[in-house]
Amino acid sequence: MLVPSEASGRLSDAWRFCVGTGRFELALRRDYQDSLALIQREIGFRHIRGHGLLSDGVGVHQPYEYAGARHVRHSFTYVDQVIDAYLELGIRPFVELGFMPSGLASGDQTVFWWQGNVTPPSSWREWAELVRATVAHLVDRYGLDEVRTWPIEVWNEPNLKDFWQDADQDAYHRLYEVSAHAVKEVDAALQVGGPAISPGSDEFLTRFADFVAERSLPIDFVSRHAYTSGPAQHVPFGVHQTLAPASKLLEQFATPRRQLAGGPLEGLPVHITEFNSSYRPDNPVHDTAFHAAYLAPVLAAGGDLVDSFSYWTFSDMFEEQGIPTSLFHGGFGLLTHRQIKKPTYHLYAFMARMGEQVLARGEDHLVTRDGDGRVTVLAWAPADVTGWSA
Repeated sequence: MLVPSEASGRLSDAWRFCVGTGRFELALRRDYQDSLALIQREIGFRHIRGHGLLSDGVGVHQPYEYAGARHVRHSFTYVDQVIDAYLELGIRPFVELGFMPSGLASGDQTVFWWQGNVTPPSSWREWAELVRATVAHLVDRYGLDEVRTWPIEVWNEPNLKDFWQDADQDAYHRLYEVSAHAVKEVDAALQVGGPAISPGSDEFLTRFADFVAERSLPIDFVSRHAYTSGPAQHVPFGVHQTLAPASKLLEQFATPRRQLAGGPLEGLPVHITEFNSSYRPDNPVHDTAFHAAYLAPVLAAGGDLVDSFSYWTFSDMFEEQGIPTSLFHGGFGLLTHRQIKKPTYHLYAFMARMGEQVLARGEDHLVTRDGDGRVTVLAWAPADVTGWSA
């Protein structure tokens, strides 16, 4: 192949804007921090996003009774330890507001082995106070200029019954309204957005956009997720799933801007705050060389469609289905929980070494040049997944 000497464009680094993680308090562990340090040395993500900031395991929301009245103390001991560690490693939070503290929850529905509560608050006033206090604490500790660079996302996949009671969109709209106002009461320039929906409910986004516009609510970005696997067929300690072509991920990336075109939210930044092939943390495909080749064209082209797309997740230290029982168990991570680099890790490490000038790009290759004239080539075998399962 003859490669042109003149660049045809610049390679977006939207692929490294954010990476996913297991629940918030896992970052208190030394092995977690060691793994993230390795990721940052060799790849270098700018933000990190995960669930559970406000869940019971972090201990932010602490209600108590005194003199016959209910009071709430907000404790940020673990929050500070985690975010201090992130910043020391050169990565910033992509803040997700969730899940519901049990002491504020209106019901007992939970998700995951670690039981994140997914019901609306029993008191909207108290939820607003919790959000406001959390954001204000972050500003006080880390500075307004710093926290203005941290996107703040309201909840996770409220279009799914697993993540939001009855997938009640009207209730989510109220959650967004209360949360967005609480964030902006701390500072108008803080970034807030949503609705962080999963694939398959595209009308949720258009209804959300109409609601935000009708109520003149603050919104600084739009977010959604992207996966290409079919329903899970369960086997002991894992699943089998069919897989759509990787081009379907790019189609999902493009969906928000297409849906919002001509509407009041047109032109807002779009963040894909989770993406992967399978949405299961026990699918063997995540551990394969096939997976790296499958995702290579997505990393090469995704930045043409969105402002960021966050790989779910950086490590197999991830316990939604319980504590992993083996080293290779189909976890989401770029690294195993003992820091073995999976093939998809190497894809990201290769991308981190690419130049910013695009010389050539095709269905099986990407050729770049950096400012010193160094030419780099990333090539992969196109993966036909027709009828494929893992």
